[in-house]
Amino acid sequence: MLNLENLPPRLSRRDASEYLYIKHGIVRAASTLAKYVVTGGGPKFRRVGVRGVSYDVPELDRYAQEMLGEPLKHSSEAKAHQHRLESGV
Repeated sequence: MLNLENLPPRLSRRDASEYLYIKHGIVRAASTLAKYVVTGGGPKFRRVGVRGVSYDVPELDRYAQEMLGEPLKHSSEAKAHQHRLESGV
């Protein structure tokens, strides 16, 4: 299990998947993160060698905040939040 107390500055794909779940409650399998490297839509990453990638912890936190959004007071705010995500505003 990933130790949140003593994290390296960059995480492997598997550790990034675990970190997103433990710290933010976001479920993203390592295979999904691999797909995002090709298709986009995931957290920013760094290339490591020819095939490897790593994820900076602050980028994972930024991605999680983007996915979670701000706390809402009522459901109509959720529609506005979804519209902002879809339109990139």
